Amino acid sequence: MLVKDLSFEALPQLKLSDRVYQVLSMMQEHHVMDLAVTNDGKLAGLVNENTLLNVDDELSIGEMPQPLGNYSVKEDEHFLKAFALASAHHLSVVPVVDKDNNFVGAIESSTLSEYVAGFLQLQDPGALIVLEIDSNQYSFGEITKIVEANDARITQLNTRPVRERNALEITIRINKLEVSDIVSSFQRYDYLVKYYFGEELYTNELKENYENLMNYLNI
Repeated sequence: MLVKDLSFEALPQLKLSDRVYQVLSMMQEHHVMDLAVTNDGKLAGLVNENTLLNVDDELSIGEMPQPLGNYSVKEDEHFLKAFALASAHHLSVVPVVDKDNNFVGAIESSTLSEYVAGFLQLQDPGALIVLEIDSNQYSFGEITKIVEANDARITQLNTRPVRERNALEITIRINKLEVSDIVSSFQRYDYLVKYYFGEELYTNELKENYENLMNYLNI
């Protein structure tokens, strides 16, 4: 999914002539800590609440001694780049521009998190297995065969290098909750099964939610 396919927020576009106190009021109204500043339709930068709190509130944005934040994503980039930018720089809002730096819109980091959860299918039923194996032994085909041999399929797979051991950490989501047979198969193939969350966790969560409800009704 590209950034331009997302739903942009109805956030104000700041002008360089806007006063600090006005901008702080807008941030409070829209519950954000960052807002985009535009100049003649182009993105001038991103201003942060912490910066504004440390200057004279009668100053205009253009008069502030601190430079504006130089953060944005192109509308034709993958939305995960916007999420990565927000995470790396702790942004509450990510400005979106076209290839000519014309301001297109802005999206909140909380909305990006929702898109990421949907992208990773985190709300769908299924199990999660975290494996580790030497980097030179990694085989996507082998992992797929092991899962499919147990009447399941992989819905997500991510890898992360474990550099201190020259290994790969492999996180896979499976489209079934009962995964003890799959875990055993991975162990037979010399995979280190670091964690797995399947039917047992799911059942425990249901039990805990039920008990919490019963306790609440008994109050």
